[in-house]
Amino acid sequence: MGISGLLFGSRIRIALVAVLLVAGAIGGGFATGVLGAPSVEGVDNQFAGVNESKTVIESEVNVANPNPVSANLSGISVDYAVYMNSLGMAEGHKDGVSVGKGETAIPLQTTLDNERIPAWWVSHIQHGEHTTLSIDASITSETLGKTFEAPEITRSIDTDLLSAFNSTETRPINANSAVVSDPVLYINETSAEWGESTQNRTALELTFVVHNPKSYPVAVSELGYNISMNDVDVGDGTTKSEYVIPAHSTETIEATTYIENDKLDEWWVSHLERDQTTDLRIDFYAKLDAGGSTFTVPLDPLTYEKTFETDIFGNKASSTDSSGDSTADSDSSGETTTASSETTTESDATTESETTTTTTDADETSTTTTESETTTTTTTTSDGGETTTDDGILYSI
Repeated sequence: MGISGLLFGSRIRIALVAVLLVAGAIGGGFATGVLGAPSVEGVDNQFAGVNESKTVIESEVNVANPNPVSANLSGISVDYAVYMNSLGMAEGHKDGVSVGKGETAIPLQTTLDNERIPAWWVSHIQHGEHTTLSIDASITSETLGKTFEAPEITRSIDTDLLSAFNSTETRPINANSAVVSDPVLYINETSAEWGESTQNRTALELTFVVHNPKSYPVAVSELGYNISMNDVDVGDGTTKSEYVIPAHSTETIEATTYIENDKLDEWWVSHLERDQTTDLRIDFYAKLDAGGSTFTVPLDPLTYEKTFETDIFGNKASSTDSSGDSTADSDSSGETTTASSETTTESDATTESETTTTTTDADETSTTTTESETTTTTTTTSDGGETTTDDGILYSI
């Protein structure tokens, strides 16, 4: 071998030895505490687009390198995952990342399969309309052969979709039929709670306190409903009520309605397209047997509307407080409350089992005095929430 070959070979060997010495020195520096370990300081996420099947999530993983030298000698990889109530919703990975001195924001993009939304919805309802969002992130250094986990990142997401359905307002039900005078019934009270949630559907248990002002019984043989979220039909059907309300008496009617969970991925698209805002609406109708006739009555006074808003990643300026938790009426519930007015009709009928309002039937003559007015009353409680007086339902969250 010539002198040039020996010199060239020596240079390669010297360079390899130098690289190994530097790598060993850095590894030894981390091991002995002379050099600081890189760390994940935080993860910022935002929704960047949605279609009928996928939701795009853009993320920035903030990695801090406390050392005066680059920490990417053998490459750094970054991993992160998003969980909602312990359900994996999205995950991302990136190799060959260059992390220089100080803090580096590493951009990542991943997709959430919209088919995951129904499972999350069920967990949200089963946890009392509560979701814990958690983000796991870590960086792995090939040089050090170690993985460094990020501090725990969690947020709370809470909604309150049904409480405004609870009302003691008396509402008249008109048949608008020539065979019976109006009102044919009074709804004195309504309430709602979530029933059983399964993979396929979510139950809403509804209760109506109904008063019959007539001198003859009125039968409610069927109750129909339609549930929509941002005009997406998520549930409709009928319940076989078969309730008979005797003359001048009050009965409690219970009905179960359902949200079909396979419609929720379509709703999710509309929710994100409207900046995480949804208008919930429930319409009702009833089939009545009264005065020897059967007719279908739209229950317009019972129409339920509610607007709710989420801030899943906490980056909506209008709903994020200084702690990073989204708020509802200035509290820490993880939702933004948007109040909207409603028009209600208040009758002189009482909410007791015997109403003071009488009607004109074929076999009786009396007078009915009904006063109507448009009212909306909102009371802000000490904890920042909103309640309603017996002026009616407040359509807000």
